Amino acid sequence: MKHVVKILSLLLAVSAFWITLLQAAIVPQSHTWLLPIYFVVSLGCYGLLMVGIGIMQFPTCPQESVLLNHDIAEAKDFLSTNGIDIGSVTVLFNTKA
Repeated sequence: MKHVVKILSLLLAVSAFWITLLQAAIVPQSHTWLLPIYFVVSLGCYGLLMVGIGIMQFPTCPQESVLLNHDIAEAKDFLSTNGIDIGSVTVLFNTKA
């Protein structure tokens, strides 16, 4: 909920700034009408930047990998005791048992 309020307040502030520029005629009107487009483009660039930074800093979790491999081995044992062939499943997961 906090992010929604923050985004809406930012949108309101930018809209108020844009309307003020339109009313005061400080910036030529031909340039003022392009401000929403610039805002949307810069917002998209910011979003791509944040996604890129998030991907670069994506944490690796070796302990979670060990737990996942343990769960997979446990599931293989369970399936094999119930008479289900798991030979093709090994190729899909490509894990070390």
